[in-house]
Amino acid sequence: MQYRNDKNGNPISMLGYGCMRFSTKAGAIDMEKTEAEIMEAYRSGVNYFDTAYIYPGSEAALGTIVEKNGIREKINIATKLPQYLINSRKALDRFFNEELSRLRTNYIDYYLMHHLTDYVQWENLKKVGIEDWIKEKKASGQIRNIGFSFHGDTEMFKKILADYDWDFCLIQYNYLDETVQAGKDGVAFAAERHIPIMIMEPLRGGKLVNLLPQEAKNLIANNERGWSAAEWSFRWLWNQSAITCVLSGMNSLDMVQENCRIASSAKADEFTPADFELIAQVKKAINANEKVGCTACRYCMPCPKNVDIPAIFRYYNAMAIDGKGKARTEFAQMVGLRKVSAFASQCVGCGKCEKHCPQNIPIREELKKADKALRPLPYKIVTAILRKFMLKG
Repeated sequence: MQYRNDKNGNPISMLGYGCMRFSTKAGAIDMEKTEAEIMEAYRSGVNYFDTAYIYPGSEAALGTIVEKNGIREKINIATKLPQYLINSRKALDRFFNEELSRLRTNYIDYYLMHHLTDYVQWENLKKVGIEDWIKEKKASGQIRNIGFSFHGDTEMFKKILADYDWDFCLIQYNYLDETVQAGKDGVAFAAERHIPIMIMEPLRGGKLVNLLPQEAKNLIANNERGWSAAEWSFRWLWNQSAITCVLSGMNSLDMVQENCRIASSAKADEFTPADFELIAQVKKAINANEKVGCTACRYCMPCPKNVDIPAIFRYYNAMAIDGKGKARTEFAQMVGLRKVSAFASQCVGCGKCEKHCPQNIPIREELKKADKALRPLPYKIVTAILRKFMLKG
C-alpha cells in the first residue's frame, strides 16, 4: 500500500474503505463476511475507513469489528454529521455522541459535514454554533480533522471551501465527472489551498466497469497496458497528485485484494499521452448515445435566469448511460438542492446562450425536452419537499 499525507503530514492510504454498502444476509449486515473483508484490507495497508450516521448499521458494524480486532489506534475512522437534521447546538452533541457510541470509540479521526449541496446549509450550521463546537471538539481531541462531503456545483464548492479552515474534503469525481459537481476546477482550487481531497464514486457506482458499452470494453481489453476497466479509473485518479485517498465500497475478498494491488503500484503523473487518449476514446464510446452534444465548455453561462444549462444537459445525457432513475436522482441532488434554483423551467427563451454555443445546440428547445425527461411530476414533488427540508433558513 502507498500513502499520501493529510494536512498535518499524517499518512493516509491511497485506497480507502467505503462502508456504505456492506454485504447483508437475512436483512442484516453479514458480520462474518464484512469482518473478513475489512481485516484483509487492514492487513494490506488500508488505514482509512469511511462511514456515516445514515448508512444503515454501518457505524455499529465497523465499531464492533474494529474493537474486536484491537485495531482502533492503527486506523482512521471517518464519519459524518447529518447536517440536514441539525437545528440546535444540543443536536450537534446528541448526534455526535450517538456516533461515538456506535463506533465504540471516544474520538473521530476525520469528521465531515454530510452532503452539502449549497452554502446555505453551512450557513445554517454556523447559526447554531458549529464553529465554536468544532473548536471545542478539536481542543478536547474528540475530533482530529474536520471536513465536508459535497454534491453541489463547482462555484458552491469553492465558496464553502474558502469560508472555513477545513482539514479535508470529500467529493464525487471520476473521468466522467470532470466538469460536474466540484469537478477538476474544484480539485485544483482545493489543491492550491493544500486541502486533502478524498474521492467517492470513482467507478460511478460500478457503471465504469459493469455497464460500459462494448466498444469501450474492447478499447480497454486491446490496450497494451493490460489494465482492467476499474484499474483505468483508479489510476486516472491517482495520476493526480492532489488526490489523497480514493474510497471503494469493497464487498468481496477478491475486490479488496485487487484494489490494494492497484493502490500499491499506481503513481502520480504516470499517464502518457496515449493513456489520456484511451480515456478520451472510452468517454466518447460511453457518450455515443448522448442526447445533446454539450461539452460543458460553459460559454453559454451565466444564464440571466440562473438556469444551469451544462448541468441540465449533463444529467439529460446521463439517462442513456446510468438509467432514468439514477440520472434523475443525481439531477435532483446536484441541481435541485440549491438555495437559488437552476431549473430549465426558468428559461424565458431570450436566446443569449445560443449565440455563444460552439456546438450550435438549439439550447432553448433542448432545455424543454431535458426538463420534461428529468422532472416528471413525482420527482418535482419529492424535490420540492427536500428543498424545504434540506435548505431551511
